[in-house]
Amino acid sequence: MRKTADRIRHAISFELIGIMLATPLGAFVFHLQAGDSAVIVIGSATVAMAWNYVFNLGFDHAMTRLSGTTLKSLPLRIAHAVLFELGLLAMLMPLIALYLGISLWQAFLMDIAFALFYMGYALVFNWAYDRVFPLPEWKASKA
Repeated sequence: MRKTADRIRHAISFELIGIMLATPLGAFVFHLQAGDSAVIVIGSATVAMAWNYVFNLGFDHAMTRLSGTTLKSLPLRIAHAVLFELGLLAMLMPLIALYLGISLWQAFLMDIAFALFYMGYALVFNWAYDRVFPLPEWKASKA
């Protein structure tokens, strides 16, 4: 299982790269002022970073308890990304609506668009992260 320092490196690198990609993309797609897009993306990233740590810690504990390993198959990686984004959606939707002064439905649609972007991004990022920083238990399971 990953150590705290590794989880922090993972969360920070994920969010920094995500901010650099999502801020200009969000401004363009939703016709937002750059500042509003930055506030939404950075605020969302802050919430997501805390959720990332809590969710991944709980997910890894559940995997270890149920299967004895944290090694993830492709279907499990997809489920991981979807569950993470659903939890984040529930937290962010009211905050986006409040900040932009829009309806919950509009915030939901905006949040869904960001969630779809981040699900794909999370799948690719986490797969790459696991390749760059593999755990020793994964090497042993391939032998």
